[in-house]
Amino acid sequence: MLYKGMLGIVITTIIIIALSYRGGLSGAQDSTQTGAQMGIPPERVADIVHALIQADRTFYTVHVVERLQQMGVVVASENWKTEKTLPLPVQFLEESAKLVANTPAKISYRLMSLWPINKRNGPKTEFDQAGLWETSQHPDHPYTGTVINGQDVYFQAVYADKAISQACIGCHNAHPDSSRRNFQMNDVMGGIFISIQIKH
Repeated sequence: MLYKGMLGIVITTIIIIALSYRGGLSGAQDSTQTGAQMGIPPERVADIVHALIQADRTFYTVHVVERLQQMGVVVASENWKTEKTLPLPVQFLEESAKLVANTPAKISYRLMSLWPINKRNGPKTEFDQAGLWETSQHPDHPYTGTVINGQDVYFQAVYADKAISQACIGCHNAHPDSSRRNFQMNDVMGGIFISIQIKH
C-alpha cells in the first residue's frame, strides 16, 4: 500500500542521517578535528529529521487522506488495522517511529500535545511540558535541551505541530475525547518530540 511505501522512504532516510551523525560522534570529542570531520551536530540532525517527518506527514495528510476522503474512495480511522481504512496521520507517524526504534539509528520521535485525544500522547516529563508550552508561544523555533539518563546523554527537541488540513481540524474538534474543540488552520495543535542519543 501507498502508506507502507512512504514509511519505507521515511525510515531509510532517517537511518542514513542518523548513521552519518553517529559516524562523526567519536571524532566530535577530539577538538583538533575540523567541523567536516566531526560529523553532523545533533541540532542539525534533529532539524533534518523533523523536516523529513513533517514533509512526509503533510503529503500523507493532504494528498492521501484528505484527497481520498473528499473523493469518497476510502477514509482514515482509528481502527485501520481491523477495518478497510487508512491510518490517521498521527498513526502514520507512530508506525514510522516504531520502525525507527528497531534500528541502530538511536533516534526516537513521537507526537504529543497539551490537548491530546489519546492521553498517552500528553507530556511525560518536565521537558515535554516546557517544550509544548514554549513552541505554542513561539512556533517558529524548536525548544531544545540535553537530558542525562544514567550514563546516556540525549539531545532532545520539540517542534511545533500545526493544523495543516481540515481533516486534522475536523477530527480534533469533533472527537469525544478531545479536550479542545476550537482548532483552526495553522493553529499549534501540539509538538513533534525528537530524541537523539549523543553519548552512551
